[in-house]
Amino acid sequence: MEAAAPVSSAPRSVGEIYRDYTARRGGLVRALTSDVDEFYGLCDPEKENLCLYGLPNGGWEVALPAEEVPPEMPEPALGINFARDGMKRRDWLSLVAVHSDAWLISVAYFYAARLNGNDRKRLFNMISDHPSVYETMVDRKQRENKSGADNSGKSRHSTKRSNDGKIKNSRSTAVEDGYEDDEEHSETLCGTCGGLYNSNEFWIGCDICERWFHGKCVRITPAKADQIKQYKCPDCSKKSR
Repeated sequence: MEAAAPVSSAPRSVGEIYRDYTARRGGLVRALTSDVDEFYGLCDPEKENLCLYGLPNGGWEVALPAEEVPPEMPEPALGINFARDGMKRRDWLSLVAVHSDAWLISVAYFYAARLNGNDRKRLFNMISDHPSVYETMVDRKQRENKSGADNSGKSRHSTKRSNDGKIKNSRSTAVEDGYEDDEEHSETLCGTCGGLYNSNEFWIGCDICERWFHGKCVRITPAKADQIKQYKCPDCSKKSR
């Protein structure tokens, strides 16, 4: 197993650092939720010291730590695999999640150290709008326990209740508080930040790629969504140009 690849280009502006944070966070969330069985299997206690990395492309990787001293950027918790079989699975995953949150913040601050105070405050306010990796993982587990069944075969089309009380099915209709069955989206991750679906937040689904997004991540408000007949996410909009 090779060590993690070095950082090619460091983000410098508030926007760049924020996008780097959300991408890495999304990768870590996937490793500890939808990809958890694969992640668990890769953390063999018989192997060397392993780290869980969230990647700037939104992926994740279990790898050896960087060999450089000091490293090019802050490193995640070292040797997460050693405790895997000595703890209950849920407790071990929770510990990895907490360490992952600490690593995400340390990486963001590492990049933000050269920003001025106002920019750092703005950056960390933006970061704080997202639930932590630990919160997302726990929330998912609670949803699974509540449903008691596999919901993977259910339709991900949004449902919205009209003024006359009837149900409408539409991909272009945003998910709004009180209108969406939590169970239908218990597996859904935001296509931008990787956050797990929460009925207390405003979401919208892309009619082209069928991915879901936080409204705030794609800058769509409930009022704006009501005027959209067919919603295209930023990636699909670029492809159609």
